[in-house]
Amino acid sequence: MDIADWRKKIDELDRKLVELLSARAQCAHEIGKLKRNSSMPIYEPDREKIIFENIARYNAGPLSERQLRQIYERLIDVMRQIQRDEMAPESEEKMPTELEPND
Repeated sequence: MDIADWRKKIDELDRKLVELLSARAQCAHEIGKLKRNSSMPIYEPDREKIIFENIARYNAGPLSERQLRQIYERLIDVMRQIQRDEMAPESEEKMPTELEPND
């Protein structure tokens, strides 16, 4: 394969990754709802430890365990922010960004 073929393959993999990341984000959003309704904390170090153990177990390379963990640390940060956004008080979510003129 030449470079154009490899890039085409990367583009297809990126498309699949976006689909999977979007599905993961939807799960994080739903978990945020459940946490909000049950007053659970967003940060759960035991759960993160399990995630890191799982990815290490599934990793067949060529990414090192450290590299894969770095990727997942960022991914988890983003998912945690999705949960924070879900748990934000409704008054914060509905605040207008600018004043509306009086008619």
